[in-house]
Amino acid sequence: MSIVSPTLKDDDKPKIFQLAVAAMEELVRMAEIGEPLWTRNYLNGTTVLNENEYIQTLPRWIRTKPVGFQREASRETVVVLMNRVNIIEILMDVNQWSAVFSSIVSQAMTLELLSSSKGEAGTYNGVLQVMTAEFQVPSPIVSTRQSHYLRYCKQLVEDTWAVVDVSLDNILQTNRAVRCRRRPSGCLIQEMPKGYSKVTWVENVEVDYRGVHDLYMQLVSSGYAFGAKRWVVTLDRHCLRLAIASNITTNSHTGDVRDHEERKRMLRMADRMMISFLAGVSANPDHTWKTVLSGTGGDDVRLMTRDSIYDPTRPPGLVLCATTSFRLPVSPIRVFDFLRDDTTRNQWDVLSNEGVVLETAHIANGWNTSNCVSLLRVLDNTENSSQGKMLLVQESRSDPTASFVIYAPVDTVAMDEILNGGEYPDYLTLLPSGFAILPDGTAVHRGSIDAAASGGSLLTVSFQIFVDLVPNARVSLEIIATIINLVACTVEKIKASLSCEDA
Repeated sequence: MSIVSPTLKDDDKPKIFQLAVAAMEELVRMAEIGEPLWTRNYLNGTTVLNENEYIQTLPRWIRTKPVGFQREASRETVVVLMNRVNIIEILMDVNQWSAVFSSIVSQAMTLELLSSSKGEAGTYNGVLQVMTAEFQVPSPIVSTRQSHYLRYCKQLVEDTWAVVDVSLDNILQTNRAVRCRRRPSGCLIQEMPKGYSKVTWVENVEVDYRGVHDLYMQLVSSGYAFGAKRWVVTLDRHCLRLAIASNITTNSHTGDVRDHEERKRMLRMADRMMISFLAGVSANPDHTWKTVLSGTGGDDVRLMTRDSIYDPTRPPGLVLCATTSFRLPVSPIRVFDFLRDDTTRNQWDVLSNEGVVLETAHIANGWNTSNCVSLLRVLDNTENSSQGKMLLVQESRSDPTASFVIYAPVDTVAMDEILNGGEYPDYLTLLPSGFAILPDGTAVHRGSIDAAASGGSLLTVSFQIFVDLVPNARVSLEIIATIINLVACTVEKIKASLSCEDA
């Protein structure tokens, strides 16, 4: 892992415990106090902090912000279909947490447990751990935010728990320049009847905007890109995914996968595909990727390679990832609907060679049928049968903060074995390509992606392609030119199809 691990000394621990208690006190107050501490930002549909009121109301943590730093602070509340125990398990287990929030958390690990992994009475009550993580926007031209911080879990009253984070930069000694400082942030979780929970999420950070491209500056500086709304809608979508995936919905769809085990296998493949895609588009990819060509701005293409050796989830040899980000003057929902629609796929997908795309299997993973995992078969123009040359696994997902259309070609025989209970889905070779769609920050939002009809979109396009059987092979200039041309051609086709060639 490429994130830097600081050194924790014995005499640091008492300070960390004191910090945890004070941070919990502030988080609870920030979660419970309403106006005028918090005000509604109708530009992007978020609840943001009134900093002057914050300074007067909560003086304990007020210090002068470092020169050039800006504050981002927001709060959101959501009722989710998951019990309190499972939510806390996700937050306190770094592997679950980074997987559920993979579109936000690019890398994470627990550095040290300062209490047992289970606290009082076998719960996480009183558990304190030191963590390090990087937070991302799915684009190579928005720098990730690395933070070293404590995470503390506490039961407040019988039915309410809290989990708080706060940076340890003033305690831990590191050689890195601090670009992001987490003030007390986290969530209150209140148990509700019938397995539901009410979650109030607070994000409060001070951040240096160097490393954010102008294309994304409005979205990031508004607090929308890394704010509380993004966390709660991601948690809500995860809860819906689990609930709906385990039950056949009453709204039937052609090709619905009705077998419970088949649905679980396909969803696991989709999760793995999404995590791999996000690792390729992150501004600070993990150490397995090597940069060949670094794009520095909008419309530039970043090229990276990785060696696949003894990895059953990827073909053995050299894999290349090509990524670019650009703006479209059309709404995110319009871009999402266009890219996920199998009837319009041949308008942009160069690799389908203008063939017909047929959906052969479908799993809904949200209340809207556009949120789904699908099996797609690409047919030649001359073919009328269901047997095509290419089979794709695709996930389409959207929420009020971001949309994704991610796909990967799969081996037909291996896929049939997986669906029939044979080969384990974690070992199917997947090289994901696709799109991350974000609002550009110019629209007035009213709580859903549909409301952003007047705003534009920020689109990241990424391809992962197998290029050589030999690991560590040198990528030829001819291959580089071909891949860049593939990306450019795809971008041009999308702009032409959406009538925005001059974007």
